[in-house]
Amino acid sequence: MSSMKLQTLKGFRDFLPGQAKKRQYVVDTLKKVFELYGFEVLETPALEYEEVLLGKYGDEGDKLMYRFKDRGLRKVALKYDQTVPLARVVAQYELPTPFKRYQIQPVWRAENPQKGRFREFLQCDIDTVGLASPYADAEIVVCTIKALESLGFKDFKVLINDRTVFAGMSPADIRIIDKLKKIGQEKVLEELSDKSLLEKIESQKLTKDLEVIFMALEDLGVEKNKYEFLPTLARGLDYYTGMIFEVEIAGYEAGSVVGGGRYDNLIGMFSGKQVPATGCAFGFDRILEAMQKLGLFPKDLTTTKVLVTVFSSELASDSIQLANKLRDAKVNTELWLEGDTKLDKQLKYADQKEIPYVVIIGPDEVKNNTVTLKNMQTKEQQSFSQETLLKKFTD
Repeated sequence: MSSMKLQTLKGFRDFLPGQAKKRQYVVDTLKKVFELYGFEVLETPALEYEEVLLGKYGDEGDKLMYRFKDRGLRKVALKYDQTVPLARVVAQYELPTPFKRYQIQPVWRAENPQKGRFREFLQCDIDTVGLASPYADAEIVVCTIKALESLGFKDFKVLINDRTVFAGMSPADIRIIDKLKKIGQEKVLEELSDKSLLEKIESQKLTKDLEVIFMALEDLGVEKNKYEFLPTLARGLDYYTGMIFEVEIAGYEAGSVVGGGRYDNLIGMFSGKQVPATGCAFGFDRILEAMQKLGLFPKDLTTTKVLVTVFSSELASDSIQLANKLRDAKVNTELWLEGDTKLDKQLKYADQKEIPYVVIIGPDEVKNNTVTLKNMQTKEQQSFSQETLLKKFTD
């Protein structure tokens, strides 16, 4: 017997069906909302030429990037995020303007795995490229709100700021103010180079751009209690140029679940000209964790709706015919694939897989041209004609 130790690589994960179904539910829900707002799907390769990615994320990003030579001795790297590949796509192809895309794909970072941090994880972005309009910024926020509501979240807040609020401040002081919620006012004041900076920032009023964006949010039908101005919010200031925002969910303390803003200088990095852009990224793992904590997943995420059992080898053809009819009617159906298995074992299998219904076709059912349908949750059994059974699952 092999002595191989079976395990995933550090920072990488398997998703067994129970987990995978929840992930797929979130992906499917987000896709529907994104497409509702006119965003189209984009997919880019897992591998890029190293020069495309290198130097775009700072020294830390370069250290965390998976880089190697392929069999043709080309220098390549695994995708570190979705934004730089988006910039390459915009520069490489003739695309309609504005270009509105969503992208849900894995990315890879060779960082030290810890709670909520992995070396392979799913990123979920929406971006509008080619528009400087504040309505483009507002639409990103509106789409974010709609997406979270579609997932079942109710008590959350979009915190909004403008990058220009911090004009003239050192990057170090900006980073300190950004930690206000995490370390508190006293610690922030201790670390700032000038203690008056915090009061100055906290007393800031809406910038002209944010006034327009807030009016656009009202025009787009967003309730005022869903968003607020937070002048101390200071995320990602290395490349953001205008509005920035994060979303916090009441009852979930691990941090923001969505973040983004305007970044007019990043997308044009390959074309040599400024290309206005705005967008955001959904923290996929955090959203899953928050949904789990708040009990927002539907109780029934089972993909298979019915198991057609096989009573005996002699009656297998009857079960096969019914399974084919159910599948032709677009009912997700599993057929038991052994001819002489005790019915109890088949029922136990359906129970383990949380298949909600089991169909039994025994000698009595064949004689009467009926089937027995068992509800695995209530354990109730009913007899139907095959035609009635099909209508039950298709109506």
